[in-house]
Amino acid sequence: QVQLEESGGGLVQAGDSLRLSCQFFGRTFSMYAVGWFRQAPGKEREFVAAINWSGGNTDSADSMKGRLVISRDNAKNTVTLQMNSLKPDDTAVYYCAVDWQGDGTTWRPHNEMEYDFWGQGTHVIVSS
Repeated sequence: QVQLEESGGGLVQAGDSLRLSCQFFGRTFSMYAVGWFRQAPGKEREFVAAINWSGGNTDSADSMKGRLVISRDNAKNTVTLQMNSLKPDDTAVYYCAVDWQGDGTTWRPHNEMEYDFWGQGTHVIVSS
């Protein structure tokens, strides 16, 4: 069984930075791609960023390009999302999710349906 635990959320001011972490509990973390999604109040959940199983390939939403860095440490079973120059529009619950890559299927990081397990989320509030 896989469990994910997000941490690092909080209340920050516009322009600040925040580092979110996703801790993976289970086996063969290195065979999973990891994605971050967010859901703002009254809005649908949307893709933020993702990293493939090896860390050699990443993707991010256009709204976040240039403002975030996603990385992973397969030895520690963690993925980190560094977000900079935060805006009030970044206020949301941020979720991490994992997508099994062991079957060799094409990586589609934006597609929520590709992800097998989800965390409970961490709240990010950016004040103006």
